[in-house]
Amino acid sequence: MDVLSQIKNKAKSLKRTVVFPEGDDDRTLKAVAELEKENIVHGIVLGEEKQIRARARELKLDLGAAEIVDPRLDPKKGDYANLLYERRKHKGMTLDEARKLTLDPLYFGALMVKMGRAQGSVAGAAHSTGDVIRAGLYCIGLAPGIKVVSSSFMMVMPSGQVYMYSDGAVVPDPDADQLASIAVTAAELHRALTGEEPVVAMLSYSTKGSAEGPMIDKVRQATAIAQELRPDLRLDGELQVDAAVVPAVAEKKAPGSPVRGEANVMIFPDLNAGNIAYKLTQRLAGAQAIGPIVQGLEKPAFDLSRGCTASDIVNVAAINALFSAALEGKGK
Repeated sequence: MDVLSQIKNKAKSLKRTVVFPEGDDDRTLKAVAELEKENIVHGIVLGEEKQIRARARELKLDLGAAEIVDPRLDPKKGDYANLLYERRKHKGMTLDEARKLTLDPLYFGALMVKMGRAQGSVAGAAHSTGDVIRAGLYCIGLAPGIKVVSSSFMMVMPSGQVYMYSDGAVVPDPDADQLASIAVTAAELHRALTGEEPVVAMLSYSTKGSAEGPMIDKVRQATAIAQELRPDLRLDGELQVDAAVVPAVAEKKAPGSPVRGEANVMIFPDLNAGNIAYKLTQRLAGAQAIGPIVQGLEKPAFDLSRGCTASDIVNVAAINALFSAALEGKGK
């Protein structure tokens, strides 16, 4: 069974609720119909119910037990606006501005997640990554101890081996604190989606002092911070890629490293490196790249590519379900 099928099967047993703010997008409706049919997650679709039902009939879709919620008519909209105001008033947001913003489906969906009405949200088919992340930050906020919202790509190799690459889509030049946060959140995401122990490599063009420079210093500082945050993780740096993934090279270049050439979570020093690496792996090694998967929020608000398919949305919703359950479990 491939990794995505495993993720979907795990999601079925969790019985999570995911909100889909883009109810006016056909791909979203097709995905929700499949998610409901296969019992992968329970869907809440945002938008005008009459229009959504009519469009579903035109597309010959059965939305099953999915809920359709119109933010303009929902009795909770006042409570959501008050919550948003309390969260953002220190930044100058007025209550009237909060009320208007709450009617935006992206913000309404994120507030539903914050209030526990859904366990996660999935959007981005018709909105930019910046819009999706901003709504998540305003309404949900960062996870405790985490300094930045970032992303991972789940790279599924032709052999079936799964790697997590972070960050390849969001943070251009993370500082040491942010890089440590990226490492910790990517490790948790890998564990949630694969069930494997994360083995985290803080990547660089240097291995354990083979070179010097400001970029290497940042990776070393991030490694120390991440190790302090999560001493239970198998995490080390700075490591070159060969020392991270080839045991024989690791034995020579980084003897005694807990990674031992077995890394499955790759933390890149900046967005240039992360984006180049995931695309090279995808195009030259024939890997399947799933993502970007947004990480770092207290509860998951996932982004989609605007070129996504309905099947992509189904996959991301299943991943969302697993990650939300993992985040809750960590907090117990």
